[in-house]
Formats: sequence, structure tokens, C-alpha cells
Amino acid sequence: ADFLFACGADIITGGNHSLRRKEVFPLLDSNEFLLRPDNLADAEYGKGYCLADFGSFSVAVINLSGKIYLEKLNAENPFLRADELIERAKNDGANIIAVDFHAEATSEKRALGIYLDGRISAFFGTHTHVQTADEQILPHGTGYITDLGMTGPKNSVLGVKSEIIINRLKSNDFSKFEAADGECILNACIFDIDKNTGKTVGIERLY
Repeated sequence: ADFLFACGADIITGGNHSLRRKEVFPLLDSNEFLLRPDNLADAEYGKGYCLADFGSFSVAVINLSGKIYLEKLNAENPFLRADELIERAKNDGANIIAVDFHAEATSEKRALGIYLDGRISAFFGTHTHVQTADEQILPHGTGYITDLGMTGPKNSVLGVKSEIIINRLKSNDFSKFEAADGECILNACIFDIDKNTGKTVGIERLY
């Protein structure tokens, strides 16, 4: 996290592994711009909302977890939590509101994105490590992509050495994950947002 902030990241969002290593707990509480999904019912550290002041405008970022196929996380209803946090962002005077929805099922991501259309500036899904080619501006002005994809080794299985994953699936060999080597890719999406209206006016997927 410190390395990414030093590289210029303003805000870091998290997911289902955010609370896996206890070493990060103090940082989650001390750094307001390091987020984890806000709707994790059992979470005692960190939060999933922040407001960043960029001078002439402010940006609220909301980090939520899905529920489908992620039952072990014990996540509370992301639709209801989104309603609460969007209201908070508006009360805080946010010009732009972005939502990172860390979820497994594309249907759950799509449903929440459409549900929030017109109330937030940008909606992007994360978690699957596979970028979707469905970037669009929804009818009421929210920029949308189902999954941003992955930043990591190109020749890998979701960033892990391929042979480790193959052996796990083929032979039930649960060896420790190791990051793959070699050429890396950066998946991303650029949202061009009008700071006055809070609407997305342009969107570009990077892959």
C-alpha cells in the first residue's frame, strides 16, 4: 500500500483479502484513503468510504463487496449500504462519486450498476482478474464496466504461476501460491467525468 501511494495513487480500494493479513490492520485504521469493502459484517478495522479534496472538486469513493459466491465474507446487503453511503457522499458535498464493487458474479455487478445509474459518477467491478469488454455510459450518465481486470503477469493464472493452479485443479495439490514472472499487463478504465454535473462524458478501457 505504501508503495502504491508513493507511486501516485490517491485512493486504494480492497476486496475479499483486505483483512487476511493482520499486519495491515493498523494501516486500515490510520490511512483514510486505504479502503476495504464497507459492508463486511464482521470487520473491526478500516472502512469502505472516503472523501478526497482536489481543490475545485471533491471525490467520494465507495468500496463494497458482493454476496453471490462470496458467502464466507458475511457481507451485508450491498444495495442498501450503497444507498446509505451515496447519501453520505452527497451530504459531504462530493462532486464525483465512484463505486468499486468487489464481486464474483457479473449479474450482481450489472444489477447494482444499473440500480445506481444517475446517482453516482462511475461504477467499476473488481475481483475476477479478467477484464470485461462492456465499458459504457449508462442511460442516466454513470460510467460503467463490469470488471476492470488485472494488473500483473501476462502469462499466468490470475497472476499466479500457471503450474501451481493447474496442479491444484488437476491433482488437489494445495501448494502455496507464487506470483508468476515475466511480462506484465495493466488493465484499467479511464472515466472522463464532468465535475459540475458528476456525469461521465467519456470512457476508455485500457488493456
